[in-house]
Amino acid sequence: MPGLKHQRATSTKRPDVIVDFIFDNGLLFISIENIGDRPALDVTTQFDPKFAGLNGNREISAMPLFRNIEFLAPHKSIRTLLDSSSAYFGRNEPARISARITYHDSSRKRYTVTIHHNLEIYKDISYVVNSKEEQDGRTAR
Repeated sequence: MPGLKHQRATSTKRPDVIVDFIFDNGLLFISIENIGDRPALDVTTQFDPKFAGLNGNREISAMPLFRNIEFLAPHKSIRTLLDSSSAYFGRNEPARISARITYHDSSRKRYTVTIHHNLEIYKDISYVVNSKEEQDGRTAR
């Protein structure tokens, strides 16, 4: 994608924070990552709509990870478990989620980016689990 290459080439001299959803063998994770070459400071993420993880027991946007990261080093990522994909979609949690990320650099220049995600792409992915995982309540899809 030409626009993306251009944006990355020009953004390497600054922090560039993204929030991504990761599907891994039936589990959904959320990752916050500084893909830029400079530290990001006072990183906050607001999700729209709000959604819950960990069997519906925890509002994700209330986690300290998304309320304030004082320092996010260049090329560092922090990943947390959202839920199993079957539990997440079984609760009818939202599939379309926007993440609005705000942060600033060491010269106090502020950045804001909104990333739109469609988790529906993970809903029907097949995966294999081992027998230990099946005993723990995860089943093959």
